[in-house]
Amino acid sequence: MKLMEGDEDLEIEKKMDAIQEELKKKEEEYDYLYALNQVLIVKERITNDELQDARKELIKGLSEIMTPIMPNTQIGVKRMGKLDGKPFHIAMKRKYSDKDADEKAVEELSLWEDHLKDPSWHPFKIILDEKGNSEQMLDEEDEKLKNLKTEFGDVVYDAVTKALQELNEFNPCGRYIIPELWNFKENRKATMKEGVNFILRQWKMLK
Repeated sequence: MKLMEGDEDLEIEKKMDAIQEELKKKEEEYDYLYALNQVLIVKERITNDELQDARKELIKGLSEIMTPIMPNTQIGVKRMGKLDGKPFHIAMKRKYSDKDADEKAVEELSLWEDHLKDPSWHPFKIILDEKGNSEQMLDEEDEKLKNLKTEFGDVVYDAVTKALQELNEFNPCGRYIIPELWNFKENRKATMKEGVNFILRQWKMLK
């Protein structure tokens, strides 16, 4: 019995040694992968910062050479959250004489630009989809928006809600107009590649 117990203890000890050796290897592998991951994270941040800086410079450059935006251009700069004044002028001309319409349009446009900048006004509601994911939707029951639609109609309402949604998507914290590299043909954010290719095409044509 003593001999059998001794053999069992020896076998258990061998197994424990093997397990400890395996754990040591795993720890070393983990340490290596962790260090590698940290290096990759730093590199990704540096690369992302460089891309963001390049994108800002591209937007700045395009803003300088494309003001106002060239007609029929595919790539350019769009001011996200910019309130379109044309619907206000159209609506005021329906309500007032030509003499007063422009003045009233400027007043209402300025008023709604102030509303858009106001962070305390947040006419959005959060809804959950079937998977439980949350999404912000425009609250059509908001009193300001309802009164706006009643007083000036759908065209002005659509202009204001469009500016609101752009601000909420592209700059929800600041609530101020932000320039964005834009693909006007496909009505979406343009990629850096599209922006650079556009600049190169313009340069070649000028050359």
